[in-house]
This record gives sequence, C-alpha cells and structure tokens, in this order.
Amino acid sequence: MRKNILTYLEETALRVPNKIAFSTGKESMTFGEIHRSAQSIGSFLAEKSFRGEPIVIFMDKHPRTVTSFFGVIYAGCFYVCLDEKMPKARMDAILENLKPRALICDKKNEKSARELAVEHVFLYDEIAACSPCRELLAEVRDVQCDKDPIYVVFTSGSTGVPKGVVACHRSVIDYTEALSRALEFNEDTVFANQTPLYFDAPLKEIMPTIQLGATTYFVPKTLFSFPVRLIEYLNEYRINTICWVVSALVQISSLGALETMVPKYLTKVAFGSEVFPRKQYDHWRKALPNAAFFNLYGPTEATGMSCYWRADRDLDEEEPIPVGRPFDNTDILLLTDEGKRALAGESGEICIRGTCLTMGYYNNPEKTAEVFTQNPLNSAYPERIYRTGDMGRYNEYGDLVFVCRKDSQIKHMGHRIELGEIESAALKLDSVRRACCVYDADAKRIVLFYVGDTEEGELGTQLAAYLPRYMLPSLTLRLDELPLTDNGKIDRRRLKEQAMRMDLK
Repeated sequence: MRKNILTYLEETALRVPNKIAFSTGKESMTFGEIHRSAQSIGSFLAEKSFRGEPIVIFMDKHPRTVTSFFGVIYAGCFYVCLDEKMPKARMDAILENLKPRALICDKKNEKSARELAVEHVFLYDEIAACSPCRELLAEVRDVQCDKDPIYVVFTSGSTGVPKGVVACHRSVIDYTEALSRALEFNEDTVFANQTPLYFDAPLKEIMPTIQLGATTYFVPKTLFSFPVRLIEYLNEYRINTICWVVSALVQISSLGALETMVPKYLTKVAFGSEVFPRKQYDHWRKALPNAAFFNLYGPTEATGMSCYWRADRDLDEEEPIPVGRPFDNTDILLLTDEGKRALAGESGEICIRGTCLTMGYYNNPEKTAEVFTQNPLNSAYPERIYRTGDMGRYNEYGDLVFVCRKDSQIKHMGHRIELGEIESAALKLDSVRRACCVYDADAKRIVLFYVGDTEEGELGTQLAAYLPRYMLPSLTLRLDELPLTDNGKIDRRRLKEQAMRMDLK
C-alpha cells in the first residue's frame, strides 16, 4: 500500500529523470533535479531538527517552489505557501495561527520574508545545494505514516478570517489516483496551471505530474487579461489539458477570443469552483468539438475535487451542467435539515465521507467541529463527514447537480429565492457576459452586478421576461469587469460589501 506521496517523486525521477516536470516557459526543472534538490532541502531541515511542524514557503510561482514543497515533506514537516501579493494583514493572521519557526524564500523575496514574524529564514539556493543525507531521510521516513500532514492551505470562507485546512498523505494519495483515473491523465499530459500555488487547486496539476511523469507549465498571471495572447501561450507549449476555474474560461470565451484563435492542442478541458454559464460553456464546446470536457466539484476540506461529470451527452436548453458522480473511494450524502437522507428528486445538503477528508482546520477545533461532524445516518460508531454548505440533488440520470449555496437561499417579499436563478436568467441575455447576484439583508434588496452592453435601466425590463416580479433585482449595476479572488473566482464578498454601501436608486 502506498502511504507516502514522496514515492511518486522517487519512482518518476528514476524512470524519466531528464524529462521536464515543471516550467514557466523560460525556466524549467526536470524530475531528477526536483528529486535531488528536494532531498537536499529535506536533509537540511531535518539536520536543524525541524520535524512535524509548519514550514512557510515564500517564493514566486516557479518549479523551485514545488521543489520546496517536497523538500519540506522529506523533513517530515508540512508546507504552507504564502505569496508577496497577499495582503499584509492576511499574511499576519496566517502566521499568528501557525507560529512557524522557519521559512524558505527565493532571493527576490528575501527582504520581504525577513520582515515577517518568522525566526529562521532560509534561502532556497543555499539549502537546495546542500548534500543530501540519505540515512537521515530514511530515519524520518521510518516514522512517517499516511495520516501525517503534508500541507496547510488557508481559505477565507464566508467571514474573511483565514482557516487553515490540513491535508495528509492519505487524502492526497487517494485524491491524486482517483482524479488521474477519472480524467485519464498520463505521461503525455501537458498541463497549464492557472491558480496560485498557495491554494489547493494546483494539486490537480502538481500531483498527477509527479505521479505519472507528465509536465506542467505555470501560465503567467498577466496573460489572463489578454485572452488571445493566452491562447498563443497554450499553442506555443502544446498544452493539451487545462483544469481551470470557470472565470478563467469565461474570460476567454466572453471576449470573443475563441473566434480569433483556437487552442489547437487542447484535448481535455476540466472546469470547476463555480457554475459554468451555459452560453459560455456552449461556446467552448463549439470551438473544441473533439475535446473531452469535465465538470469538477469539491471543497478544499475534501482535499480537492470530489465529483466529476464527463460531458458525454448534449444538455437540454434549461438543464444545469451536472457535477456527476463521486471519485473512487468517496461517498456523497444528501442530507435534509433534519439529518435524514434526501428523497429522490429532493434537494439536500451535499455531505462527503471517505479518506478524501482532510484533518480539519489548523489550531481551530471550534470551526472544525462545526463542519466535520458525525454522520447522522450512522449511530453505531464514530464516522466523520464534511458538511459542504452546498445544496444538491440527483437528476434523472443519477448524476449529482449543484443547486446553490445554503447561504444563497434568501427569503424576500415572503418568497424563498435562490440567487443563482437570477444570475442564470441574466446570463440568458445575449448582451450580458457575466453576472453576480447578492442580497443586502439590511436594506432587504436584491442587487445584480453584471458585465455587458445592456443599460442598467433596461436590464430589469429584459429580466421580467424570465423572472417573476418578486425575483427582480431592486438594483442593477453594470461594471467593466467583476472582481475576482486570487484563485479566479468571482469575489462575492467584495460585491456584497459594495452593495451594502450603495444608495438605492
């Protein structure tokens, strides 16, 4: 039984040592180079008596950053990735929670790193050049088990307060192997990574790359503001697989870039984290008729994605894109408010069980206990499930369909409303490219933000053709673009705060 993710790196480095593993396009590292440098970093940290504790990685997005991740794991520690683009207050909150003793940085970020509240700051170039001590690494490996943590990823959640999700070898191994099987990744897969490395999303590229001997390119963030140049990048490096958040795909299709140029090597398009507007989804399917499309669903608290749906049939005009079925060794429970299993066709909260579950929130037992709970369907022995806060149902094909967030169901004018229905209605209009609906509970009003050509005063009239009167927004506001979070999702919290500051017009 595989119990340590380092065996992926060791096996692949032995098989294809000279193959490029990760690249920025300008700088690359092979599997052999990553293996040697990671062992050097691990030896250095272990010799300094760092064991079973967080090590901060504060570096630019680069193959060296991933190498540092594995170096930390070699030392029997777990990594936490930070980025200079993070707000200082957020970094301070994370460091206060972790209280780490050590940090690894590159030369470019050394000055900023030394201003952080960390006692020991180590330069990557220096510790990666150390001689590895294989006897010491073997000692560390002997006492490691598959429940040992390997990373902490901080999410904000609905409150904006960082929560550190702790993942272990077991959950990452099961996730990697289930994902690779379901999406049929292999040694010839060439990924283009879109998200920052301080989220869990890059696991979709990092771990299959290490497991299978594939290759991942780190796409420069600036290219996502220039869709045609982005497609040129994909073509230049013969990218055949992308696993991106929906907003990144919509950015390309909504601006007409697919009519100008097609990513001609793409054979696999996986998307997730948000609902893909049908209009934009159809643009992509038309542009790449021979590519396989996958809708992925899952929370950070379950290591990454938990469900997948392969687009193997045409969808009805009003049919939402399913999220499909759970990965191998993962089970989905739909539970009612009473803790009962939802009936056929009935919506329930999506709850997850299996080895995919992470350990909980770092140094936060109260928040952990709120969402990692006992399975209410099992009273015979302890069994944890994760309550996602998402509502779902099964369609006639037996596929899971995401309905909405529980907190996006509002009571307005005596009616229960799902804000996602209003967004869907807006996106049916040819003149609307993006839409996000929020609810200002204090003013008791629905506010719709959108990107498109329709005038604000006209949008309400157009929506009346699709929505009953009680669902029509009290206020519509056209923006040049919707604000996004660091990992490319629509920043709903920021829009809600903006709505609460606005006077009703």
